[in-house]
Amino acid sequence: MSVDMRTYLGHVELANPVVTAAGCAGSGAELAQFFDLGRIGALTTRSITMAPRAGRPTPRMAETPSGLLNAVGLQGPGVDAFLARELPWLAQRNIRTVVSIGGGTVAEYTALARRLNDAPGVTAVEVNLSCPNIEDRGRVFARDGAASAEVIASVRAVMRYDVPVVAKLSPDTADIVTVARACVDGGADALSMINNPLGMSIDTETMLPSLAAGTGGLSGPAVRPLAVRCVWQVRAALPTVPIIGMGGVLTGRDAFEFILAGACAVAVGTALFNDPYACLRILRELEELVAARGYTRLADVIGLAHRPPGATTRHRTDFEESSL
Repeated sequence: MSVDMRTYLGHVELANPVVTAAGCAGSGAELAQFFDLGRIGALTTRSITMAPRAGRPTPRMAETPSGLLNAVGLQGPGVDAFLARELPWLAQRNIRTVVSIGGGTVAEYTALARRLNDAPGVTAVEVNLSCPNIEDRGRVFARDGAASAEVIASVRAVMRYDVPVVAKLSPDTADIVTVARACVDGGADALSMINNPLGMSIDTETMLPSLAAGTGGLSGPAVRPLAVRCVWQVRAALPTVPIIGMGGVLTGRDAFEFILAGACAVAVGTALFNDPYACLRILRELEELVAARGYTRLADVIGLAHRPPGATTRHRTDFEESSL
């Protein structure tokens, strides 16, 4: 049985729900050595900043049980180089591109959005809110609903109406639903979650932190239950808002869990470091799981786990047969 895997971010149609997570596919050219990037829903760039950044000192990565700690620090060439080289390369190949942006002030986010506004090849803009606000003693934007909403509103105000603005949320906040609601009120067309929660490990040989920065973002299977919980809660509170779910997606079954929780798309990140073909494998496995349960459209299973307790699960084929 074939399955219609199309999904939507606002009004933008994606051929399927599997996208790459920000920072995990390089500029796109690296991953394109392995497969045609047009076969996935979209490629998400690393977070683009106004000026070039060298990133944080090494070591920047450390393996943990069922996970990976990283403190790369938004390393990148800056928006000028991105617009001159990386985005045109993607646009020439008709690769759907979600551009991630990061900044230290509301003005910097606004300036980035203004630079992207007329750039060809931008499918959507993902606003990385897990950046320290240098105007508020370094407090991360994503931890405060008002600060997050201010950033989103500033980006939405200057971006073209046909380019969805996606707010990327962090679980490191007292109430992710409150932050999500504030972002939607500020103009976000969609939400993505979760960004990496902060973690730490200590090398017992050197007796020092494993990362030069001390702490870093934790990704991989260890965070998946946390990510699914966040998607579930936000979907329950904001059922009409598109969600990109991410956090420890290694298999189609992992992706299906996010879809059932309410995500309309799923981002693959850490898995790509071990298996560059992971997106295609996960997409195939997800389609097989949906078909095996009797559904012919991905749209029919998004958020299905929110059905009332005790409700009978009806497959898409049940509805088709009852209408004959």
